[in-house]
Amino acid sequence: MDRSALVGRLRGAGCVYAEDEAELLITATDDPLRLAELTDRRVAGEPLEYLLGWAEFCGLRIAVDAGVFVPRGRTALLVELAAELTGPAPAVVDLCCGSGATTVALARRLAPRWLAAADIDPAAVACARRNLAGLAAEVYEGDLFAPLPGHWRGRLDLVVANAPYVPTDAVALMPSEARLHEATVALDGGPDGLAVLRRVGVEAAAWLAPGGHLIVEAGETQVVDLCRSFEAAGLIPTVRADENLDATAVTARRPG
Repeated sequence: MDRSALVGRLRGAGCVYAEDEAELLITATDDPLRLAELTDRRVAGEPLEYLLGWAEFCGLRIAVDAGVFVPRGRTALLVELAAELTGPAPAVVDLCCGSGATTVALARRLAPRWLAAADIDPAAVACARRNLAGLAAEVYEGDLFAPLPGHWRGRLDLVVANAPYVPTDAVALMPSEARLHEATVALDGGPDGLAVLRRVGVEAAAWLAPGGHLIVEAGETQVVDLCRSFEAAGLIPTVRADENLDATAVTARRPG
């Protein structure tokens, strides 16, 4: 299949960046039969990142296994805010870490004295461990803070969480690439999308050191309710947005 034919097939399937995707698929293999297979799978709606085996995030190439949440460019805002708000050699935890993309970026930006990631999905944990191999980071399997070593309770300088925040009824309205291929546990945030994030705030208040920060991603329409929840947990929230990334985040500081 020549390049123009490949672009045409991808464009016909609704791929907005057909030219870029074609180049990536061509680069991924020099076997015409393999290229045809990858193209068929992409046209059928499989995420490009699963076909390539990686996703680009914050200038890094992150391995992504089938079923694992694909890193989104907007989540770079969490990394930028972490670098802005966190002091030298922090103790850092990345919750709902997925592939570990954010954890890898934080390792390179912050030089933490202790860095850990956690996810409830075993497939995500396996993927994150592969991406974090060779870095000084621990990856735990479990629900939010539950699997973390207890001696870090009240001592964390930074907690980052790209927790699921899509309302349950809205999951069915997501692009098929996400709703049919990514793990539902990485997408579904409960009736209003904030069920997991509320828990993150309540538990973070006990795990953060005085003056420590929680940074989470959320939808623009959710931040008022989320800030109220964080305030009720004893945190001081601030809303941050980046139009270029089409991203909204809430940072919350533990007083002290």
